[in-house]
Amino acid sequence: MLFSSSAAPLIGALSLSSLASAFYLPGVAPTDYKKDEKVPLFVNRLTPSSRAKMPELHSVFSFDYYHPKLNFCRPKDGPEKVSESLGSILFGDRILTSPFELYMKKDETCKIQCRTRKFDRKMAGFVNRRIWQNYNLNMLVDGLPVASTADESSGTEFNTQGFPLGFVDNPEPEESKIPTSYINNHYTFIIDYHEVSSRSGDPHYRVVGVTVHPESRSSKEDNTKPSGANCDDKTLIALNLEGDTDVLFTYSVHWKPSKTAWATRWDRYLGVDNPKIHWFSLVNSAIIVIFLTSMVGMVLLRALRKDITRYNQLDLNEDVQDDSGWKLIHGDVFRPPKNPMLLSIFLGSGSQLFFMAGITIAFALLGFLSPSNRGSLGTVAILLYTLLGFVGGYVSARVYKTLGGEAWKQNIIYTPVLVPGIVFSSFFFLNLFLFFQQSSGAVPFTTMLALIGIWFVISVPLSFAGSWFGFKVPVLEPPVRTNQIPRQIPPPLTYLRPIPSLLLAGILPFGAIFVELYFMMNSIWFHKVYYMFGFLFVCYGIMIVTCSMVTILMVYFLLCSENYHWQWRAFFTSGACAFYIFLNAIIYWISKLSLGGFTGNVLYLGYSALIGFLFFILTGTIGFFSSYFFVRKIYSSIKIE
Repeated sequence: MLFSSSAAPLIGALSLSSLASAFYLPGVAPTDYKKDEKVPLFVNRLTPSSRAKMPELHSVFSFDYYHPKLNFCRPKDGPEKVSESLGSILFGDRILTSPFELYMKKDETCKIQCRTRKFDRKMAGFVNRRIWQNYNLNMLVDGLPVASTADESSGTEFNTQGFPLGFVDNPEPEESKIPTSYINNHYTFIIDYHEVSSRSGDPHYRVVGVTVHPESRSSKEDNTKPSGANCDDKTLIALNLEGDTDVLFTYSVHWKPSKTAWATRWDRYLGVDNPKIHWFSLVNSAIIVIFLTSMVGMVLLRALRKDITRYNQLDLNEDVQDDSGWKLIHGDVFRPPKNPMLLSIFLGSGSQLFFMAGITIAFALLGFLSPSNRGSLGTVAILLYTLLGFVGGYVSARVYKTLGGEAWKQNIIYTPVLVPGIVFSSFFFLNLFLFFQQSSGAVPFTTMLALIGIWFVISVPLSFAGSWFGFKVPVLEPPVRTNQIPRQIPPPLTYLRPIPSLLLAGILPFGAIFVELYFMMNSIWFHKVYYMFGFLFVCYGIMIVTCSMVTILMVYFLLCSENYHWQWRAFFTSGACAFYIFLNAIIYWISKLSLGGFTGNVLYLGYSALIGFLFFILTGTIGFFSSYFFVRKIYSSIKIE
């Protein structure tokens, strides 16, 4: 895949990115409603967000809508859980029924949710703290997120999921007033519907948009009103920290006809904030790839061709022996590295991650992972990683056998256990912090058991089967013989020492993905919809090419310096990208987050380190295999007497 020789792959990928940003398969069938038919409104967790005046994120915890200290109204028969996918649960969704009653095309004003709720001092303190931390309420109407006012910063209206729990009144300094937080207790839902004709000829309606305008009002119960409440008093409600506060939760519903088709109702949620940044990132990454490909091509076409021609024309006499070059270490270049067991296990797990990421992004690019199916991306990624256990076992066994390993039983056992065990143990440890904070983001114990069951029942047996086939396949013989006595390695140049070379090589793959990485971080921590999988697909391909080119170049320089310990160096050279990813997470933590408490900071840094570890395994695998085939190719091209 040489972008320098042909621009067709890049142009094709960019066209796919444009297509993906404008088209997707909904994934679920539309629901048709008749007039006055009940439209379900479900509630989801409360999530931290940011505001224009407070752009920093102040928490990483999410809370159940029916958390006792939030004191929201409950359905008469109590809230019931709504079925969710595995990915939805892992990402913290907790969808439940609600007391809201919506009826198709039936406008209602100041409708009461439940009787007046009393907030004591503890409840008031808890809610006020969440308001100061910019928490959002999240609801779903017909599977569509209830959105706050549209953001027109990029010239086009887009919806943002969720709406504020309350707001903080920050007076001007000269007013000498204390900032006060107010709770939003009245919600005005504006629901767009699209009319369609049924087979019987009767009009049916589909929900195609939901926005809400939250307000703080001193509403009172009033039995003389048809809705049971009076919302005329617009005095703001501040929860009292010294005593009890009575709050009445009310809502209004207004239905609006819309020309928006059901299939495109998600378009307003999937808009890109400043798309020029994405295109600039792609152009920047493409330039890096073209530059690297040109450098490697120059090395391959000039230096290697010249070396191979010279080596094949001359016998290995004294003059050639005195010359420095990569041929002089032909008897040591395929010598097994230290810890071949660990290297083979990492490569097996990296192969699983490589194919899992590629297939998942491709599915998302083609629209099969619609946001209508909440958590589908996470569910598919987990299932793919599980099913690709066969690939991981096969690659690990094949590599271990090629590297001369003999403890095949340990390899079979460790391959499906080591890397997944590290990830699961870290995830379980971090989940304990969420559990003790009573966060809805804490994964339930039953879901943990389900993950362990999937791991041991499906992934481990598939890995064992792959390892068995891998050890049955004949060993991949090196193109040159290995000497019995290792050759002495001369002192390396400064830029070929481990730390300088890793720092130099790791920054280039990171440079290819850092812009999309920023948007993905925003999506994860600010709970926004990320759907630019066209850009992500191109960036993933560019990252693969960049990792390969950088590692091949560094390995070539390493071999020319007569250092034959290239296997682990190749893995670490490409894997050094993970160091910059974690460093970027720390910079993001300092510039965009203000988490305050110890637990929130531990969670953020812990999850960032976990992401960095997975990137290390993934990119290290790409670098090793590209270098391995490069080394085999050049040493099979020379004649050894």
